[in-house]
Order: sequence, then C-alpha cells, then structure tokens
Amino acid sequence: MNIQEIYNGTYYVGVNDRTTYRFEGLWPLPQGVSYNSYIVKGEKVALIDTVHVAHSSRFIERVKEITGNNPIDYLIINHMEPDHSGSIQAIMSAYPSLKIIGNSKTAAMIKGYYGISENVITIADGDTLDLGGGKVLKFYLTPMVHWPETMMTYVENDGILFSGDAFGCFGALNGGVIDSTIDTSQYYPEMYRYYSNIVAKYGTFVQKAIARFNDIKIDYVCSTHGPVWHDEISQVVGIYDRLSRYEGEPGVVIAYASMYGNTEELADTIAAELSRNGVRNIRVHNLSKTHLSFVLADIMRYNGLIIGGPTYNNGLFPEVERLLSALKGRELRNRYVGCFGAGTWAPVSSKNIKACIDSLKVEAVGTPFDMKCAETPADIEQARALASAMAVKIKE
Repeated sequence: MNIQEIYNGTYYVGVNDRTTYRFEGLWPLPQGVSYNSYIVKGEKVALIDTVHVAHSSRFIERVKEITGNNPIDYLIINHMEPDHSGSIQAIMSAYPSLKIIGNSKTAAMIKGYYGISENVITIADGDTLDLGGGKVLKFYLTPMVHWPETMMTYVENDGILFSGDAFGCFGALNGGVIDSTIDTSQYYPEMYRYYSNIVAKYGTFVQKAIARFNDIKIDYVCSTHGPVWHDEISQVVGIYDRLSRYEGEPGVVIAYASMYGNTEELADTIAAELSRNGVRNIRVHNLSKTHLSFVLADIMRYNGLIIGGPTYNNGLFPEVERLLSALKGRELRNRYVGCFGAGTWAPVSSKNIKACIDSLKVEAVGTPFDMKCAETPADIEQARALASAMAVKIKE
C-alpha cells in the first residue's frame, strides 16, 4: 500500500494510473497520472476528494488502512471532475453516515452526476469546519480553476493547502509522495504540459486564486495530481504564476507541417538562423508527428513562436489549423509570433496563418511569406529575415 503520512495526522490515500492512454480522452500519459486523495484526522475524520471510479476498490482499501473500523465523518469535495469525484458512491456505500461538504455549485453537480442530495452540507467562501484536536478546515472558493465549483481547503494550524487541480501535473508517483523524498525533475515538464492543456484558458482565475494565499502560511500544497509540494512550493507556484500571466521565457518554438519535406527545410533554415543570432532555446515540432499537447507546453513556456505549413485544399493544413484553433481557445497572449507558408500552385498558407495570428493578443513579427515548390535563395533570404526579426524581439 502507498499510505504515507504527510504531516501531523494528514495522510495520502491516492492511487496511480499507468493504464489510461489519454487523459480526458485527449492528452497522452507517457508517465501515467496520479489521482490524489487525503485524510485529515482530528477528533473527527475528513476525507479530501476521491479518485477515478476505475480505482475505487483499491482506494477504499487504502482509506480503511488509515481509519480501520472507525467512521469517516466528512467527505470534502474540492473539485467535481469525475477523475476526482468518481468514487463518491463507492465511499458512501462503505461509510453511509458520512456527510459531504461542498459549495452550492458542487451540490448541484453531485446531484447531477450521482443523484445524491441527502447529507450534503453547503458551505460558503471563508467558512470553517472544526474537526477537533486542533484541526480546523477553512474553505476558499476558487471558481474556474478550472471548473466553476472548484474550491480549496486549508488546514489552519498545520499550513496544509488542498489545492484541487491547481499546482498539479501529469505523472504517476513512483514510490514517494512528498517532493523532499523523490526526484521531482520528471514532473516539471509534465507540469507545463498539464497547465498548457488543462488550465491555460483560465489564467485570470489562477491569478486570483494565487493572490488569495499571499499572506497565508503554506507548508504543504496537496494537489489532486502529482507530488505533494513542500520544499519546492516556491518553484511550483512560480511556474503557475508565470504561466497564468502568459509570461514566457526567452526562446522560440517553430511549429510546422510538411507534406514532402520542403516546408521542413524552411523550418530548419529558420532554426539555424535563430541560433546564429544568439537564441539558445529553440524547440522545433513537426505538427504531423508531435502530439499537440507537447507543442502547446513549449508555446506556453517560451515567448517566441513561428508557425509554418503548406497550403491544403486552398486553405490551412489540418494540423496547422488545429494548432491555431487551440491557441485561440487558450487565449494566447504576450507572445511574438511569425509565420511562413508553402504551395506549388496556390500558396495562400501564410495569409491564412497571419489572419489567425491577428485575432490573438500577440505581436506579429517579421514579414509572412510563401515558398513555391522547393527552397530557393530568395526563400532562404526571407526565412533568415524572419528569424533575425524574431531574434531581435527575443533578445529584447
């Protein structure tokens, strides 16, 4: 069993999932994912969130290892997404006397998903729940991080924040749970990818949530995915803070599609010129091969972006169009963006990409251009000019 005490009567009772191929049916999980749940023991016992229904039996075994034959008094629901609420019915069957704690939007979703309306206690922002034994829980409503009902629960005397999906990341927990006991380097790339694909649209609300805890002592951040953060809280909050302000690190992502390799040559020409101009962080992605989730993670991380692709059916190449749609859905801003295209007999790609760029809150860089057929000296010159213009912005 992976039962671990986090601090002073707070326990981890989550589970790992190394079987699911795609999170939300969209995002690959090469390192799996954890569904985190916690127990806080005072004179009464509170369970914080549940896990995906596929793991409910294992989850209940872990809960019982902590509680034994004693009851659970409260189930705190910070987030109703089914990967966290899916075992509500199972836990209620095991502990029929427990009371569910959530806000008004939570209560409506519990009834909608699971038909449960009895023994549900509705709390408001700032309400507290005294478990006895010095354990007082305080509730903070944090709507749209990243659902409307999301909230966080804080153990006042112990400085423990149960943050829901905020500060989470992909990646199963391989033995240890707390950051001080594990190699956390594997989780930071997955944090960028998690934020970029799950939370990115809601940066304004993440900022509001972060601001609420500026003056509160927090020694442990217990998210619903990934490690419990203790030693590295400042790094983790810093990443979420920067990403939610759409603040990019110096670097350029080149995201391209190429049917027969000619557009790819332009992408390589641009990358080489960026390097000659002193740009060190360059990430080149073939949109037909690299999953969109990894491309978006780099775009959210770095402040420069160049998009290229061939004309397709007199419009955008499908994978380029998919990327642009994703950027619009995430309301990308505060980026320098350039583009190029290609087409043998109807080269309109750069025009269409530029139109999408202009709909975002970004700064267009360089002169868009289209290559006809294969790369020529003139095309190379335009590619180098685009790269040089981007390098100037990045170095600023």
